[in-house]
Amino acid sequence: MKAKLALANGTVFTGESFGASGETAGEVVFNTSMIGYQEVLTDPSYCGQIVTMTYPHIGNYGINPEDVESLKPQVAGFVVREYSKFYSNFRATESLGNYLQRNNIVGIENIDTRKLTRIIREVGAMNAVISTADLDDNSLVKKAKEFPSMSGLDLARVVTAKVPYMFSRSGKPGNRFKVVAYDYGIKTNILRKLHERGCEVTVVPAGYPAEDLLNLNPDGIFLSNGPGDPAAVTYAITNVRKLIGQTPIFGICLGHQILALSAGAKTFKMKFGHRGANHPVKNLLNGTVEVTSHNHGFAVDPDTLPQEYEITHLDLNDNILEGFRHKDLPVFCVQYHPEASPGPHDSDYLFDGFTEMMESFDTHGRSALKAQAK
Repeated sequence: MKAKLALANGTVFTGESFGASGETAGEVVFNTSMIGYQEVLTDPSYCGQIVTMTYPHIGNYGINPEDVESLKPQVAGFVVREYSKFYSNFRATESLGNYLQRNNIVGIENIDTRKLTRIIREVGAMNAVISTADLDDNSLVKKAKEFPSMSGLDLARVVTAKVPYMFSRSGKPGNRFKVVAYDYGIKTNILRKLHERGCEVTVVPAGYPAEDLLNLNPDGIFLSNGPGDPAAVTYAITNVRKLIGQTPIFGICLGHQILALSAGAKTFKMKFGHRGANHPVKNLLNGTVEVTSHNHGFAVDPDTLPQEYEITHLDLNDNILEGFRHKDLPVFCVQYHPEASPGPHDSDYLFDGFTEMMESFDTHGRSALKAQAK
């Protein structure tokens, strides 16, 4: 079936449909990972976005029920150069195309993804429409232009859990620390990483009141990843501001941005963002370089970070702020994804640092912060 991808700048690509038929709109972005399309599809941070994979051959190892980061695909649409209709993997249970069709995700293949990626790099991420129903170029471009901008959108409210729940999985249960995790669009592998380190994790909705959270008597608080504009999640910023200094806090991605905003810093929308599993980040505390997984279109302005905070990580591609910590309180965060899925495991130590921080935290609200000095 014929399909078209129309960008808000007037560029139109003609290709073939795979997955569900119909029409979808969102912000078109690109991901440079060679593998991990299933984790990308199910990452709630991609809510509202049409994801383009720069690797040309997608779908060859199919879909399995284990490698998911949420209960369903979260992307608005999916763009690939060539979709592999035949898959081979002992864990696979269905094809990528069938998975998208079953979950009503519109996809397009056989377009020049190199050209599309270059446009996004040069012009910036923009709105787009994929359609198998409307094939009129002018109509599709008009729809893309009229679709709401990502700036100002609170999408954490869309993807968050509706009620609190306890994360559990088979195997040894976590019971060393009680962690409460704010769900702004949390990835399952983050919960796995915490559980592996002996954390009993209670996940609460994005708008859960700070006072009610403290009544749960957590040993630590986790601020999750998520989609949309961090400045629009005002209720989360207010809650986190009340929690700083109460107990150890660890934030990732949107959680990093919300922590920065709650401290008084500012965020901005990046031209085309960081999305991939191969971004070099320098740890300023020890001078090492980590190969890391990224998925963010907004970033923290380092010049607005209050003096009681210090920068700990920088992206070596463009010097974007990738991590900071409080100089005295047990509070730290990173912009990238140390839990990977997909991606390397260079940054696993951050989860160990969080558990060590909870272990060293005392009743007066002080911490040695020894984990972060490593």
